[in-house]
Amino acid sequence: MKTVTLSTLQAFKRAGETFSCLTAYDASFAHAASQAGIDVLLVGDSLGMVLQGEQSTLPVTLDDICYHTRCAARGKGASLLMVDLPFMSNASTEQLLRDSGELMRAGAELVKVEGEAWMADGIRELTRRGVPVCAHLGLTPQTVYQLGGYKVQGRDAERAEQIINDAKTLVEAGASVILLECVPASLGKAVTEALDVPVIGIGAGPDTDGQILVMHDILGITHGRTPRFVKNFLAEADSIQGAFQRYHHDVKQRVFPAPEHCF
Repeated sequence: MKTVTLSTLQAFKRAGETFSCLTAYDASFAHAASQAGIDVLLVGDSLGMVLQGEQSTLPVTLDDICYHTRCAARGKGASLLMVDLPFMSNASTEQLLRDSGELMRAGAELVKVEGEAWMADGIRELTRRGVPVCAHLGLTPQTVYQLGGYKVQGRDAERAEQIINDAKTLVEAGASVILLECVPASLGKAVTEALDVPVIGIGAGPDTDGQILVMHDILGITHGRTPRFVKNFLAEADSIQGAFQRYHHDVKQRVFPAPEHCF
């Protein structure tokens, strides 16, 4: 497996090939996922829920993220390592720059930040300083209490148009990747077709350039209610490594997500 970079993801998009993404929080699972061919690994603030047992991602600190980033970076192999900025890292441009710098020094190769068009100035400042950015739109877990829960976003035409326009604005500001969470499949397709940069989906339909899931979900150890967009790949494999390989294969062949995983 050749080393995956942003140029690799751009090449996938131009060729109409999809790519696989999966969360990883330590060296061993990062290594296993990379060996299975997973293109992008995410040290997500989802660690607050799947590792720490929290009810949301909000309690996760920068120190938490940096610790797990250093661990995952040691085992990531050829995969591209994307890392979440934790809650309130986007409180000001100064904090955004400072926290992103910490993540890059810990081993991040792509920094993911939640926020809509208002994040454009911050993203512009990051890219000026050489920090590649993935902008997270749709259902943004760090605003779950403001949203009133984990709900599908962009169902009505006005909100869908806003998400498309926000994505365009953030790409113009310098975002190298867009991640869409929990939106109708039709909106996932529209955003993907509207942008020149790769679009990663989670619960965003089959037409995004890449697909991402939480590692614990594909292994069937989800806490609480299982989201519609999740599939237990371990149920169809004889090992964790086999589950990673099956997930990677099904994403690359556009077998996953199937209609039952979409909104």
